[in-house]
Amino acid sequence: MPGSSRPVHGPRPGRPRDRRGRGPRGPLSLAGPLSPRGVPADRTPRQSFDLIVTDVLASLQHQEPPAAPPVEVVVEEAPLLPSDWTDAVPTSTINPRGAGHRIVIYRLPITTRARTPEELTLHVVEVLLHRLADAWDISPDDLDPPS
Repeated sequence: MPGSSRPVHGPRPGRPRDRRGRGPRGPLSLAGPLSPRGVPADRTPRQSFDLIVTDVLASLQHQEPPAAPPVEVVVEEAPLLPSDWTDAVPTSTINPRGAGHRIVIYRLPITTRARTPEELTLHVVEVLLHRLADAWDISPDDLDPPS
């Protein structure tokens, strides 16, 4: 009613405001004294993916064969493919580099194939196991997946 001095009580009708589709706001979703650095909302998807790759590599590091050639692992968004490409988008590539190899892992093809965070980690483990086995010229079965 116009001119009414009655206070409005209770929740607002409809959905909560999320202008411009930016997601939750406030002290629990932003970095600050009320939300520690370990909160996943503080990380971008790229940072989260890089952290998964780093953790998987750290768990596989003790399984490196003696006298193995050096391997450099790089994460990129997506491969550059020709316009007439019809096959599935690759999840990684391996290239010789000096005395060793460079493994390039593509974030977007892997994340789009995973439905859950656990599945994403399993995809990263699988890709890294196969590429490291190629680089070291051993069977992927000889490299144990991280426990």
